[in-house]
Amino acid sequence: MTYAAPTPTGPATLADGTYIAPRGWWAATIRFFRRQPVGSIGIVIVAIFGLCGVFANWIAPYSPTANDFAAMTEAPSWAHWLGTDQLGRDILSRILYGARTAFVVGLTSAVVGGFSGLILGVGSAYFGGRVDLLLQRINDIVMSFPLIIMALAVVSIFGTGVHNVIVAITIPLIPRCQRVVRSSALAIRSVPYVDAARALGYSHTRIILAHMAPNVVAPFLIMLTSFVGQAILAEASLSYLGLGVQEPVPAWGLMLQGGAEEYASTAPWIAVFPGLAIMLTVFGINLFGDALRDVLDPKLRDR
Repeated sequence: MTYAAPTPTGPATLADGTYIAPRGWWAATIRFFRRQPVGSIGIVIVAIFGLCGVFANWIAPYSPTANDFAAMTEAPSWAHWLGTDQLGRDILSRILYGARTAFVVGLTSAVVGGFSGLILGVGSAYFGGRVDLLLQRINDIVMSFPLIIMALAVVSIFGTGVHNVIVAITIPLIPRCQRVVRSSALAIRSVPYVDAARALGYSHTRIILAHMAPNVVAPFLIMLTSFVGQAILAEASLSYLGLGVQEPVPAWGLMLQGGAEEYASTAPWIAVFPGLAIMLTVFGINLFGDALRDVLDPKLRDR
């Protein structure tokens, strides 16, 4: 069977005319969009909000902190597409800038907490014994508290602000990732290539990072996507309670705090549009996470 190189007018084929599917990241992305249309919708939703946060300086019609006391609680109009809040601030502009805050907190907390849990989970499975016992008992203590309760406890100790909110959300995410990663790492602790690495005298760090961690990437990536949505919800909850991001930083939770109750009947747009932003963002992340699970799980991939 002779291979024919790709021509300027068509893709690579075999001599008998058999089509060879392209490979690489771009080809994998195209296949994902074709096979996972629902997950693709999630990616598009998340990408839209992410780009809005990145380019908020250029696409926001007003400053998120500029007060217009002549246009307080103004209904949606051509001047203010989503209306204004009780201080005359443009809601659309605050939602665009709030997307930046949500993604900074969500992505940072998920990545730091996820990778910390990855290393601790693989290390716990690799060493076993007393190390594993100690780490799992600490996990049990931390996981006995709901995520938002644990975050509230951390914020009450370290104080409010963006950086402290990231720390407060990261800490409870670590044991949740560690537990899932450890269960996967236990299955590969005694496989031949790990034993061979030990026999060759490789360090514990090299075995954990180079030989065991890459083999638990599939469940780790699925957990990481769910962590982003959980972190965004936790940040919005803390800000709504007044224990998260503080004024004048625009945040979706703060927007809900300012108008969810007092102006629910007279100016509902103050709370409705930030709530929709939170809902759509988390919904898109969950759609993408479900699709990623279907792609990475061998049992679901064949289906």
